[in-house]
Order: sequence, then C-alpha cells, then structure tokens
Amino acid sequence: MTLNSLTPNLMVNDVEQTIEYYTDILGFTVLMTVPETGKLDWAMVKRNDVLIMFQTKKSLSSELPRLAGEKPGGGLTFYIKVDRITELHEELFNNEVEIISELESTFYNTIEFSVVDLNGYVLTFSEEEK
Repeated sequence: MTLNSLTPNLMVNDVEQTIEYYTDILGFTVLMTVPETGKLDWAMVKRNDVLIMFQTKKSLSSELPRLAGEKPGGGLTFYIKVDRITELHEELFNNEVEIISELESTFYNTIEFSVVDLNGYVLTFSEEEK
C-alpha cells in the first residue's frame, strides 16, 4: 500500500472570501467549486504542487457531524516547502499578508517564515539552506 498525496480540506466561514484571499494575495488558482456558480460550499485551489480545499462549516458539519462544534483555524499549521523563499517573503510582504514569524534560520537547516490566513490557519513556508 502506498499513500500518494495529502490535500487538506479546511473548514472556513466563507468560501468566496477565502478564495479571494488565496488567489489575490497568495497567488493560488481556483481549480473547482461546488456549486459552480452561486453561494459556494466548497472549493479547491492550487499553486504549483500545493492543493488546498475549503469547505463551509455548515457543509462540512453536515457531512461529518463530529465537526459541528469545531471552529475554523483550529490551531492547525501547514508546512509548505518552497524554492526562493526570500522572493516569496517579499511577494507576501508587499501584499500585506499578516506575517507572524519573520524569515529565520532553523537548527534543522531551513529558512522559514509563517503567515496567518483570514480563517486563522498558519502557513509556514520553508526552504532548505544550501
């Protein structure tokens, strides 16, 4: 048995606002939405090899009732490996993203920084030091 990929499905308050943030500010592209038009319940975005899905709390809770008491954000962090981290940092800084951890070298030989999105999810971008 092989695990082939991981695509998080994040609970969000508003799919349209989340799409706008991820496309306009973080540079993602919309791949698919449900429904295709009107008030959205779900969407998938992509930037390079990174895929993320977003689903409204109402829709997700109806599919998985155990999540009904949860809130978007939930203390989750996502670790995204990148190339040219200083260029990405500059791009996001210029887009006025909330950077919560500035560029820093780690003891495990990476350079990283973290941002928080409009739903409270933390995205940590990391590049191996050369």
